[in-house]
Amino acid sequence: MRVVIGIDVGGSTTKICGIEQGSGKLISPQLVRADDPITSVFGAFGKFTAENGLALSDIEKVMITGVGSSFVEGKLYGLPSFLVPEFTAVALGGLYLSSLEKALVVSMGTGTAVVYAQKGKAAEYMGGTGVGGGTLMGLSKLLLKLDGIEHLSELAKEGDLHKIDLRIGDITAKDVLSVSAELTAANFGNLNDLANKSDVALGLLNMVYETIGMIAIFAARSKDTKDIVLTGNLSNLPYAAQIFPVLSSMFGVNFIIPENSPFSTVIGTALCASEQAFLNKIK
Repeated sequence: MRVVIGIDVGGSTTKICGIEQGSGKLISPQLVRADDPITSVFGAFGKFTAENGLALSDIEKVMITGVGSSFVEGKLYGLPSFLVPEFTAVALGGLYLSSLEKALVVSMGTGTAVVYAQKGKAAEYMGGTGVGGGTLMGLSKLLLKLDGIEHLSELAKEGDLHKIDLRIGDITAKDVLSVSAELTAANFGNLNDLANKSDVALGLLNMVYETIGMIAIFAARSKDTKDIVLTGNLSNLPYAAQIFPVLSSMFGVNFIIPENSPFSTVIGTALCASEQAFLNKIK
């Protein structure tokens, strides 16, 4: 068996997966956490190969991307190793998981990046926003004394947005704007004195997801496409599955959260093995 390894080195987490050459089979996407990028790379590699029974001789190439990839200065265990442009990995991963020929791919990590992807063409970075998982972590720690997004997500399940957000229906009794009465007019614009921690948690999630969603909708309109593929860790939270279908209905787009969406970029990284024009070999 010949395998290409993909590694996405983030600020606090590293993701890894394998693609079996020939069959194209995806092998066991995994995530490890570590403060040091080099530690996380070698830790992820060792864990992945051990759990999947892979020897070094089984590995054809190692493809590496992410903000921490610049710390990898030499070949990984002497294997042919390549640095991959992150936006190329975002594009390839989004198309692979959605089985689309073209789409807008949104990578929702610490911040948010928006990439237009077409098969056979270079990825087009459309821009992004600093609003993302880092925003949720910072604000939840400041306002709710919570350390993890998972805790925020759990707390938000009992929340009530009517105690937090100002809706179009709150400020007009008539359909003067030709938009849904449930559309948000102002995040946190209707904060109620009786709002509890669950309400605030839900308000934070809603604000971040609506911001990302609207940026994606505007970018999709500029490329005349309705398909928007959501990837990254934030795509996997329960509230994402609630809010994005609502936005799809309101704005006539097709938000897609594919299986393995948190691992989309690392999957795209492994797929880059066949995209030689975009690669930088590590010597």
